[in-house]
Amino acid sequence: MNKSAPIVKGDTVDSETRCTHYHTDKDIIAIKFYCCNTYYPCYQCHNGYADHDIKKWPKAMFNEKAILCGVCKHELSIHEYLTCNSTCPHCRSSFNPGCSLHGHIYFEQKS
Repeated sequence: MNKSAPIVKGDTVDSETRCTHYHTDKDIIAIKFYCCNTYYPCYQCHNGYADHDIKKWPKAMFNEKAILCGVCKHELSIHEYLTCNSTCPHCRSSFNPGCSLHGHIYFEQKS
């Protein structure tokens, strides 16, 4: 039995998790936010819909599934995502490498 894909909230523009803020061919991930356990395509969508500030995922929880591939709906752990070289390990779709520029918003950074 296949489980259904997680719900992605925010200003999505298609079924592959692109949003009004980020919608190139490679903008196909959603992030489960630590603060609310809810998937959004980006921090701007979170800020527009959630009634609270973003809390970063602590390094100790990087084995938690918190990244959704919009193409195949596979959930990656944060560690898998940070080490996947911008490619889904399940379907081989390319993720936007520019997303790493926002990592400090979502994930506790190395000391």
